[in-house]
Amino acid sequence: MGVPRFAILGPLSVTDDGRDVPITAGRDRVVLAMLLLHACRTVSTVDLIDAVWDESPPATARGQLQTCISRLRRMLPSTVIQTHPAGYGVQLDDDALDAARFARLIAEARAEPIPDEARRRLRAALDLWHGTALAGIDSRPVRLAAALLDEQYAAVIEDWIDLELERGSARDLLAELTGLVERFALRERLRAQLMLALSRVGRQAEALSEYRRGRDILHRELGVEPSAMLRDVHQKLLTGEISAPARLGAPIGPASVGPTLTGGVSALPRAVGDFTGRSAIIERIVQPAESTGASPYVAVVDGMAGCGKTTVAVHAARLLRTRFPDAQLFIDLQGHSTKSPIEPAAATVTLLRQLGVAADRIPDDPADRVQLWHHVLGARRAILVLDNAASTAQVTPLLPTFGAVAVLVTSRRRLAGLDGVTAQSVPLLTEPEAVELFGRIVGDRAAGEPGAVVEVVRRCGLLPLAIRLAGSRLAHRPGWRVADLVRRLGAVALPGLTAEDRTVAAAFALSYGQLAPPYQRMFRLLGLFPGDRFSIGAAAALADLPRSDAADLVDGLVDVHLLEEPERGRFRLHDLLREYAGTLLDAEPEDLRRAALRRLFDHVVHQSAALSRSAETQTSLLTARFGDPARPDLIRTDLEPPAFLDQERTNLLAVSRSAAASGEHRYVWLLARAAWRLWFQQGYFDDMIDAFERGLAVARTAGDDAAAGVMANYLASGYHRVGRIRDAANMLSVAHEFASRAGDRVIATAALSNLGIVHVESGDIDAAERASRASLADRRRRQDLSGLAISLATMGLVADRRWRHRERLDWYRRSMLLSAEIGATVQQYVAFSNIAVTRSQLGHPVAERMLLLSISLNIRVDRLSTAGGAMSALGVFYGRRGRFAEAYAWHRRALEIVDETNERRLLSEFRVDFGRTLYAAGDRPAAAAEFRAAVAAAAGQNAYEEARALIGLADCLATDDPVQASRQRARAAAMFAGMGVPEPVLSDGG
Repeated sequence: MGVPRFAILGPLSVTDDGRDVPITAGRDRVVLAMLLLHACRTVSTVDLIDAVWDESPPATARGQLQTCISRLRRMLPSTVIQTHPAGYGVQLDDDALDAARFARLIAEARAEPIPDEARRRLRAALDLWHGTALAGIDSRPVRLAAALLDEQYAAVIEDWIDLELERGSARDLLAELTGLVERFALRERLRAQLMLALSRVGRQAEALSEYRRGRDILHRELGVEPSAMLRDVHQKLLTGEISAPARLGAPIGPASVGPTLTGGVSALPRAVGDFTGRSAIIERIVQPAESTGASPYVAVVDGMAGCGKTTVAVHAARLLRTRFPDAQLFIDLQGHSTKSPIEPAAATVTLLRQLGVAADRIPDDPADRVQLWHHVLGARRAILVLDNAASTAQVTPLLPTFGAVAVLVTSRRRLAGLDGVTAQSVPLLTEPEAVELFGRIVGDRAAGEPGAVVEVVRRCGLLPLAIRLAGSRLAHRPGWRVADLVRRLGAVALPGLTAEDRTVAAAFALSYGQLAPPYQRMFRLLGLFPGDRFSIGAAAALADLPRSDAADLVDGLVDVHLLEEPERGRFRLHDLLREYAGTLLDAEPEDLRRAALRRLFDHVVHQSAALSRSAETQTSLLTARFGDPARPDLIRTDLEPPAFLDQERTNLLAVSRSAAASGEHRYVWLLARAAWRLWFQQGYFDDMIDAFERGLAVARTAGDDAAAGVMANYLASGYHRVGRIRDAANMLSVAHEFASRAGDRVIATAALSNLGIVHVESGDIDAAERASRASLADRRRRQDLSGLAISLATMGLVADRRWRHRERLDWYRRSMLLSAEIGATVQQYVAFSNIAVTRSQLGHPVAERMLLLSISLNIRVDRLSTAGGAMSALGVFYGRRGRFAEAYAWHRRALEIVDETNERRLLSEFRVDFGRTLYAAGDRPAAAAEFRAAVAAAAGQNAYEEARALIGLADCLATDDPVQASRQRARAAAMFAGMGVPEPVLSDGG
């Protein structure tokens, strides 16, 4: 036997020196066809068995395959079919297979710079065909691979016709073109070529009629509009713009060398002209796509409805066009729309049509269709946008299995089931980006009202869709100002964010409508949460579910971007989504909404109380009657109070306001009392004042004297800490009155004790002593040892102001010993610090060690204000001994503590102390500045520290301005006399 030649561009045939070599057995023909389709490569035994028997091979399939190979070897030269460990392959010379000659001629044509020579080679390639590739062989894998050859044949015909049209052969082509269009009715490029040919021979009406005929066929067969290319030819025929030969495909020549067969295809939607920001996420998508090699690159772009996922994906795809020149494909998978999601098999039809594959070449079987799609796509350098995906299952069959292809998938869901992909979540716009986008939509009006623009984008929640709709509304109303739009949007912006049939609410409704009922219920109830970020415990309380069930539902809502998780374990609803959830709740019964809010309020109160109790065990007990939590399983005791407050700070006030607004007044004052210790220890006094003022108001309205007494007492502690001494004194009097009327001796006595401290600072020492002694006596009678330790210390403060050194030390010692006895560590360390400060004021050498120990102990129990007092006293102690560098450092640290703790009542005291040290160092200008600042801080509130500051200022002015110094000293003397206390004197002695 000589050198056989094989033909697969038509029916399978084998010839030897012009004589047919009959291959008649059906299985032999299938096996040989598979080997020839993959010439010079190994075809696995599994693939060959699948080609012969499809999905139902017999148990003897491997043996029967070997029999087929043996028969073929007897009919062919022994070197043609070779055995490999994984299967079989054929080794052929370049000219032995017509498909190889066809590919070589096409490559030569594309490399040929002379059009006539390129045309001749394409014609020679087409002449190799004698019908449908491998006609008569019905094996599924054979038909799929043959379909790719048929597609190449049709594409080459179109390339050849382009060249023929360029050389003016339109009249000669008409008959052949008409037949080809009838045969390939869905190939739009062929139809466009026929329209051009008809136009060039003066048959304009027939050319336009051909467009209408093609449009009707596309509507009827595929339900799609003509492609942009066909519409463009039609438009140019209508306007007369086509007057010279026009090429519809890729140019034949060196520039077109590559896998593309039909020229560059672009099916991307129109890019928005006002694309704004997003540089970071665009870079994270584009950069790895540009560097991808022969393997596909897949990026999933997810995010909430209206965040601009499609815009981002299309923009990135357009940036990548030069990297993927053969095709830029796009399909809306309708995963989140009013229509049903597109099945993968149906999507492949649209995508194959975008690549120019004729409808009659697309297999009916879905699996075959997907396999053809992979073959056709993998042969191109293409970028594919799969927009609006519903699920991993919808996307997976469409992803390429090989080739230099980039895929961008957009979805409102997190497609966690896709392996080996780059996941990018589209964030909201930053405020500057949102302002810029609004300005691009609206134009010059935005520049003149920057404040109103900021308000609009904030009302839109920085959501691109909302900003576009708001901007469009303004752009179409030239008589409006931006401020008018702000007023129209109002406090609830969602109803106003609409343009024609596009609304933000409709976008949200699509996401919500695809949820299962339990997820829908959780989403609706989360719309009741009054704060910004919530925990799983809060969600579980609202929904009355176990923590684990609530966590599953919340995670599901995060996955579909109806919730955000800005930090681990903390979740939030976008402002517009909260509004949308609120509209859904309007349809719920009132008692259902109220019951959910009560569960939430109950949870927040008891969670705060649980953490406060752990902090108050060594001081005062929680006195409010909280009862048992409705859901004790949701209360966590493993949380650290500071960390809890950092997370829940804004929520506590939001819950307080919500309880007041919804008429659940009991929870307003209960929450204030439950969270008092948390606010107090962390220095959030303004928050504390806000909550307790509201609590006092609702308690008074309800006529609850006991609650009003509690609220007033703790409200006074907030006033005191921020330096509102007189307000604190007035509020403690109110607390004592309410508590006494309610018979609450604990709060009534606490108010007296606190009133003693406040009177000391305001300068009413006699009143301070009366209140302190009354509280001391009552606590002794009731054996309230914890409260008694506090009253003993308050008596020490009274003695301190009267400059009774031995007496104040005695009171402080008794307080310290009793505190140690009952385990009240914090109060014990406070009393020890008072002793150390007294010793330092008296100049005792041991005071240095005592102050340093006091600082360490009080920092250990997080009593920073007390530690700050010891630091300030230590600064004075060092200053009087000339150790100024050390003194300055301690004074500055004490002043820093005022900022850290927000205890503004300490500012005047610490500034007077620092001024004394600066005066001792001889820096009188700096000392005078500190004294003046102290006077301003103490004025009208802390008479004792104000008088101390005036004395210091007088000392500084004594040399340069004796008259002014004398006036300041006289003011101070009058204030001390009014308080009934002597002017303090620092001792140098031991």
